[in-house]
Amino acid sequence: MLSAARQIPELDAVATVGAPFSPKHVAHVFDAALDKILSEGSAEVDLGGKRVEIRKHFVEDLENADLTDCIRQLHKPLMVLHSPTDNTVGIENASSIFQTARHPRNFVSLEGSDHLLTGKGQAARAARIIAAWADQYLDAGK
Repeated sequence: MLSAARQIPELDAVATVGAPFSPKHVAHVFDAALDKILSEGSAEVDLGGKRVEIRKHFVEDLENADLTDCIRQLHKPLMVLHSPTDNTVGIENASSIFQTARHPRNFVSLEGSDHLLTGKGQAARAARIIAAWADQYLDAGK
């Protein structure tokens, strides 16, 4: 989302949940399947307890992604939500995104949540926080 945001003119604000600062940094999650992904075009991997198909094109995109300029030039309100107990994408990623972003920016720590917000009430809590924050940027009359 951080990369695509500049290309969506209708976008009024951006909220991220568990986002990586350097997407290629998260490729370690599927290291065991990397050879298969590159040779066969895709493979299923376990991401936070869920089976997800990872395709070769995605791996290539990760290698080429640099979000620094995307974040710095966002020019939209940004909310960064991240859990300090996220074992998939470390909390230092949220810190880097937040420090790179310009105001208006907000940070919310989702204590006790996992990366995919699979625990009871975790996703609903994040949704309530995002909705309350986004309300000021949404114009129902558009």
